[in-house]
Amino acid sequence: MRVIFFSVLLLFLSVFAFAQQKQYSTTDREAIKNFALANQSLDDHMFDDAIQLLQKAIESDGNFIEAHAQLADVYRIMRNYKPAIDQYLKVIELNPDFNRSVYLKIGEEEVNTAQYAAGEKHLEKYITYPNITAPNMAYAQKLIADCTFSIQAIAHPVPFKPINMGPEINTADDEYLPVATADESMLLFTRKINNNEDFYKSLKLDGKWQTATYLSNQINTPQYNEGAESISQNGKYLFFTGCNRPDGLGRCDIYIAQKRGDDWGKPFDLSPPINTSGWESQPSISADGRTLYFVSNRKGGYGGYDIWKSTLTEKGWGEPENLGPNINTMYDEQSPFIHPDDSTLYFCSNGWPGLGGKDLFVSRLSKDGKWQKPENLGYPINSNGDENGLSLTANGSYAFFSSNNLNGYGGFDIYTFELPPNLRPHLVTYVKGIVKDVKTLVPLEAAVEIIDLQKDQPVFQDYSDAREGDFLATLTSGKNYGLNISKSGYLFYSANFSLVGHEPKNPFEITVLLEPIEVGNKVILNNIFFNTNKFDLKDESLAELQQLVQFMTANPTLHIEISGHTDNVGNDELNQTLSESRAKAVYQYLIANKIEAARLVYKGYGKTQPISPNTTDEDRKKNRRTEFKIISK
Repeated sequence: MRVIFFSVLLLFLSVFAFAQQKQYSTTDREAIKNFALANQSLDDHMFDDAIQLLQKAIESDGNFIEAHAQLADVYRIMRNYKPAIDQYLKVIELNPDFNRSVYLKIGEEEVNTAQYAAGEKHLEKYITYPNITAPNMAYAQKLIADCTFSIQAIAHPVPFKPINMGPEINTADDEYLPVATADESMLLFTRKINNNEDFYKSLKLDGKWQTATYLSNQINTPQYNEGAESISQNGKYLFFTGCNRPDGLGRCDIYIAQKRGDDWGKPFDLSPPINTSGWESQPSISADGRTLYFVSNRKGGYGGYDIWKSTLTEKGWGEPENLGPNINTMYDEQSPFIHPDDSTLYFCSNGWPGLGGKDLFVSRLSKDGKWQKPENLGYPINSNGDENGLSLTANGSYAFFSSNNLNGYGGFDIYTFELPPNLRPHLVTYVKGIVKDVKTLVPLEAAVEIIDLQKDQPVFQDYSDAREGDFLATLTSGKNYGLNISKSGYLFYSANFSLVGHEPKNPFEITVLLEPIEVGNKVILNNIFFNTNKFDLKDESLAELQQLVQFMTANPTLHIEISGHTDNVGNDELNQTLSESRAKAVYQYLIANKIEAARLVYKGYGKTQPISPNTTDEDRKKNRRTEFKIISK
């Protein structure tokens, strides 16, 4: 936005300057007359008429420098770059020191047309002049940085083989801004028909995308534009941009809708502090659903459009926070996409060094919680035009984007390509499950919580779907996760997903059969950990222990037996003692957390109650466990 404004400002300043000159480089009366008429046309914004009159002035005198400069400026503002450059070159040929701004303008046009070496030369010439204003100097140095970067980027291209997603997705109309769910079962995108933007979806069946269909009458409208969307990893929540809607606060606002069965519920405006009377758009929701990234031109930013974030609290969305100078510049940053690893951000910018226009960048979150300076995705992913709207699959291998210059089906089409390894996020997989009653097999709505056991922090908190019983959550590699699923009247379910030291080849797909609270029923505490041959509880056990405390508190009449078990390796007597000591450690933790000792017993069973054959390391690991059993209600 600021680049375009700067160009317009340069044009009209030059028009004013040339028009005010009393002496010209020509004495030809016809040339001067047409030049004056051209300036009158420019005052009325009649650019085509001005071009014809300036061309007549040049026909009268080919060395009329002011006419060449004025014609170049008009071509430039109309984004007719090549003839603009030709005219600026003619000005320099006739008088290299006619006006120093010529070097800034031609340098900008040469960046726009990917003539980076020539642009760098002219811009370097421009900054040698004295008394250049600070804004002009900053802009020239920004363009020089673009040239320097671009020359190197073109010399070292990155792999890029875009594939059109085919007629199931793309049509003669415009399709853009694609996003996929974590399991890649649904692709959501914007389609523009007769200048109206609506959402469409395509489902993947047997590895193939199906013909896209209209998303929902609950969300799409015939009179307003819906676009720039972000979908939660499980496909249940949709954040999107709605503009000029009667329930909005500003020109464009961010809305949210929740999927209900096969359709969507009515969307509602997120309201302050996210939406304001200004412009809020292009949302991107984090994997845990608790941080919303978006674009705004609100006060307190660094440039025209900045990227902000808001964190969900117990009282609602918190006051938005600007992502800071390592992301935002004095120009425009837009189209944020936070990957499900929650630490890799993709966005577009015309402020950081690039190949011209808006380029795509990636920034990574450092260990201190700050965003690092972004990395340009490189050439030919980026070009001298505008690139934006990039999104990735959860595993980070492939990206989606839209383009109108790759000979597609018409207008903007959606493409996919394999992202170079050095530009990828952390590997992310997912756990996808269905929760049912163990006896009736009826789907259940249950609380689902995934915890980073090392940090003892939840990374996912939601409910399984009330109708289908399904849930989906992403897991980032390199961490140890605990899964707890709970519902009143049932024993809770515990599972462990350790991604430390290895990368999973496949996602985790599970069916969880919750058992009612009945005497004799058991729960294996899969997130209780001890060191080998030790019985001291490891810190990673705290989340599971607290879950057990909450369960006992919520069911104050229950009595349980806590039991420890080992595999068949080693001395039987030592195993028996070890298993009992481990059960006792859990027993003591519960008492320390105000669970009455009279409700608890503990016992060690050693190797006597295996749940798997002791024939492999994996099976022996299953037998080394802590569990509890209901002994009375």
